[in-house]
Amino acid sequence: MKQPLGFHDPLKPSHVCLLKKSLYGNRHQELDDVIIIGSSTAFLSQIIHYLGTHFALKDLRVVHYFLGIEVKHFSGGLFLSQSKYTQDLLKRANMLGATPMSTPISIKPLTLQDATEPMDATEYRSIVGALQYLTFTRPNIQYAVNKVCQHFQIPTKANLQAVNCILRYLCGTLNYGIRLLAQTSSTLFAYSDADWAGCPIRRRSTLGYCVYLGANCVSWSSKKQVIASRSSAKAEYRAMAAATAELLWLSYVLQDIVFSYIKLVQPLCDNMSALHMTINLVFHQRTKHIQLDYHFVREKFFDDTMLTRYLPSSQQVADVFTKALSKQSFAAFRFKLGVPSNPLISLRGPDRTWKSNYPE
Repeated sequence: MKQPLGFHDPLKPSHVCLLKKSLYGNRHQELDDVIIIGSSTAFLSQIIHYLGTHFALKDLRVVHYFLGIEVKHFSGGLFLSQSKYTQDLLKRANMLGATPMSTPISIKPLTLQDATEPMDATEYRSIVGALQYLTFTRPNIQYAVNKVCQHFQIPTKANLQAVNCILRYLCGTLNYGIRLLAQTSSTLFAYSDADWAGCPIRRRSTLGYCVYLGANCVSWSSKKQVIASRSSAKAEYRAMAAATAELLWLSYVLQDIVFSYIKLVQPLCDNMSALHMTINLVFHQRTKHIQLDYHFVREKFFDDTMLTRYLPSSQQVADVFTKALSKQSFAAFRFKLGVPSNPLISLRGPDRTWKSNYPE
């Protein structure tokens, strides 16, 4: 640090300024909103008491609402949703009473005569930005939101129509959210998939993955690949590399918090050629042009850190992050992601099939 211009002290040139109050204008020491989590109630009480002696702190006890996310407690775990946030978003977009859709993106988009007509970019960015925050508890809309995020610069009427499809889907699923089960296995695995050359303009693929800790989906992503792949196998291999990197990072986090889990992580892929690339040197020689950082998947396979597995395309949950799906497929994968309706307001109560029907 150096003394700012106009405030030089010739007698003490090495000294720096002493702040008399926070840069944000607060006159007292304050602590922002924080959730403290732990397995020991007594230890948590000690931490809260210690923080209370150093900061102006108010203990709200068990969390029920945090940064727009509602937390509902049920006998088997937690249910996280953003119902009020979603309702406010629909009201701001004048879509609160719109006709609901069964999926957030149509398999066959509607053809508009003035599809290329430019729209108000400010309003478009505002709504799409709000949808991005909603993906924290709604992984099933991640792909649709990712698609509309690619048109921030010059949005058109067709792009706005895609946003309206997402909002109409939210109209019929206001009370949906993600559930986290307390009692589940400690297996760490991921589904990965790629929609080869799905971009009609640059022919780039969309990669998607979702990571599970037992029956709980804890991480997900939908992203357009930065380069075009010449084959579906290469696109799938890159998607598996991204999922493997996320798996390994989460495994290191679990080690840091001394969590007991199975060390052998498992990426699940529905492309046999991509799986062969991880074990077959011949395939590796044919794919030298693929960037070297993707080949760490092979290294993790041979040092027994990772076990790749094949699964049929009909069971590939990551499809929901890479392409538009039919109503039946979307509903099935939404269930596997752990995105049900709020069990506390359902007439039939909590769904007892959550635990038994999830992959272990």
